[in-house]
Amino acid sequence: MDSQSIFDVIGDATRRRILALLAAEGELCVCELMAALDDIQPKVSRHLSVIREAGLASVRREGTWVYYRLAAPLPRWVRDLLDTLRTGAVPDLTADRARLKKMPGRPARVAA
Repeated sequence: MDSQSIFDVIGDATRRRILALLAAEGELCVCELMAALDDIQPKVSRHLSVIREAGLASVRREGTWVYYRLAAPLPRWVRDLLDTLRTGAVPDLTADRARLKKMPGRPARVAA
């Protein structure tokens, strides 16, 4: 993980929104991110791939579901940056979380 790849990731508004959602919610599947972002699966998956390749997210499979969460451990400066995204640097986060809460049929997690 290098600092340039981190800044490349957060340079995109959709990826900032995804990172803020993961920081706020802990773990989400692609369908939950699609609902929160009101966006299509290929676009969300492409952004998740970039985030994962930069070392910012990890993946967990549970049956047919694939869940994404922030990677651990992350350097302190990266955690601080992600916390800043969660606490106000992403203006869309409140609306994104509201859409997520209204999502019908959200998958239940066995373990996180």
